Amino acid sequence: MKKTVTTLADGRELLYYDSRDDVVREAVDPRPLDPVSTSSEIRRDPLLGDSVAIASHRQGRIYHPPADECPLCPSRDGRQSEIPEPDYDVAVFENRFPSLAGDSGRCEVVCFTSDHDASFADLTEEQARLVLEAWTDRTAELAELDQIKQVFCFENRGAEIGVTLGHPHGQIYGYPFVTPRTELMLRSMAAHRAETGGNLFDDVVAREEADGSRIVIAAEHWIAFVPYAAHWPYEVHLHPRRRVPDLRGLDEAARMEFPQVYLELLRRFDRIFGPGEPLTPYISAWHQAPFGVEGRDDFGLHLELFTIRRTSGKLKFLAGSESGMSVFINDVPPEAAAARLREVASE
Repeated sequence: MKKTVTTLADGRELLYYDSRDDVVREAVDPRPLDPVSTSSEIRRDPLLGDSVAIASHRQGRIYHPPADECPLCPSRDGRQSEIPEPDYDVAVFENRFPSLAGDSGRCEVVCFTSDHDASFADLTEEQARLVLEAWTDRTAELAELDQIKQVFCFENRGAEIGVTLGHPHGQIYGYPFVTPRTELMLRSMAAHRAETGGNLFDDVVAREEADGSRIVIAAEHWIAFVPYAAHWPYEVHLHPRRRVPDLRGLDEAARMEFPQVYLELLRRFDRIFGPGEPLTPYISAWHQAPFGVEGRDDFGLHLELFTIRRTSGKLKFLAGSESGMSVFINDVPPEAAAARLREVASE
């Protein structure tokens, strides 16, 4: 992998990740951009104890542009985008409309490929491995910033999720606090250690493998399963068999196998609802250990992949119980979801 660091016209950082070492990235951003002005503010909810990012400037972000005006495509034929080069493998840049900025954190956009019409599932294993290396490198870089307490790499796919740009891309958030979901995991992890003496993540994986009914893929270095208490109709958790706290800890064997396993999961998601259905909307989220917390090395890196579609043409809405009380009601038994994901395996 070759990494090239440059800046856009308004001073935002842009990084190219290339699979070939001989690629030269020298294109300059000629756009007359004003400096980025953000109004991100972190406010803490005194009742729930969690944090909310107030970011009114995001109201002006680009919304569903036509394909020939996509800001994530390469700059070609006289049209300038966020990426000055006429082609690229993987590109990462600071978001022009960030939810978090400065002392309030950092937001980056990750473009998985220059092909506007592709999806992550269309990537080759080599391309997917390069994305994994970019995620890992960004985690390492952001970990060095004093204001960053946790790094979150994720992808939203599909209009139903709220995606405003159709180009295959994800995002990376550097939070200035530990997120509520992770706080809950840390508390559960500590309680499990106190009660059993064991590691929560190791024991969950072992229990799922022993049961077997919710296993989707069991590879040499990774295991994917629908969790026992899945919140979403189709939800898969992907764990490395050797527990590590974040992406930096993965060994070479796990890195080599990841593209094969992850691409297979994504392709199965697109087959869940049968032929002729539109691509399955999903959220793919890496859970990594926050920095500087007690028991960090006991945390288990894992990826959570889920869709809000519950059946053909119908979405799972977060209504009263889910939105008002954070109590999920799942219409699809996890064992049935796992059986369906095994059924639609690639031939």
